[in-house]
Amino acid sequence: MLGRLPRFNDPNILVGAETSDDAAVYQLDSGQAIVQTVDYITPVVDDPYSCGLIAAANSLSDIYAMGATPLFALNIVGFPVGSLPLSILEEILRGGADKVREAGASIIGGHSTDDPEPKYGLVVTGLIDPMKIFKNSTALIGDDLVLTKPLGIGIITTGIKRSKVAQPAIDAAIALMAALNKDASEAMVSVGAHACTDVTGFGLLGHLHEMTAGSKVGARVSLSKVPVLSETWELIQEGICPGGTRRNHESLQGAIVWNPEIRQEAQLILCDAQTSGGLLIAVPKDRTTALIQRLRERETPASALIGEIIEDPDGRIWVEP
Repeated sequence: MLGRLPRFNDPNILVGAETSDDAAVYQLDSGQAIVQTVDYITPVVDDPYSCGLIAAANSLSDIYAMGATPLFALNIVGFPVGSLPLSILEEILRGGADKVREAGASIIGGHSTDDPEPKYGLVVTGLIDPMKIFKNSTALIGDDLVLTKPLGIGIITTGIKRSKVAQPAIDAAIALMAALNKDASEAMVSVGAHACTDVTGFGLLGHLHEMTAGSKVGARVSLSKVPVLSETWELIQEGICPGGTRRNHESLQGAIVWNPEIRQEAQLILCDAQTSGGLLIAVPKDRTTALIQRLRERETPASALIGEIIEDPDGRIWVEP
């Protein structure tokens, strides 16, 4: 649909919508560019303060995927005024403010509407050197692929809604979603990776396919190397799976070459729609060890070498056991 809309030809637009990248980048001068993104979500857990933390971390993630530093944010709020007490909204906003403060940025305004379903997120503005932008379309053949958070959040949050997840697993899922990708971004910048995207609604393979298609390369992923939250396997075997994950799986048919040993449940996990997932980084092989070491030093949720970029101008992804 976006391809049918007229494009803007401003030469200062360094990153637009053409490659489905994580944020827009607009050059101010030779040494500075603004990075801007917008994202909001509906509640994925019951606790309103945690919802605020998660939504803010999710919105900030696009800035970190570009290798940028967040400066300030604006709240976006949809809330059923008259149906829910405003104290719930206050807790959501408090969670968002605390997470933005943790990121070293500020919230300086926002906009709200009366909405039947609560929604919360941020418009985030960041700053970057125009020569040091991390895009999703600049992966090179031979790069390794490193993932910084485990998969399974979409399946687990669906299990939470169906009262199938114990409290310790709920707490772990909240902590994972609320974790900023700041440390992972700084590690990526420090070693000089080639490309990056964050793993969110389109799942690991959906976002990887955006990377391969934009870079005109292919990829090979090893299922056994992909970190997955342990509760995910039990839930998927019970048939618990969000609709978005199933749609991701369907939309990727033809783009993924599945090894016959990869069962349907594992395929769905690799396509699972994440909320505030990790970074997927394409890094030169001679820098992979340094990247993983720095991720571990920063204690990111994961530091997993899951595959590599290979030659394939059609952008296909081979998934092996």
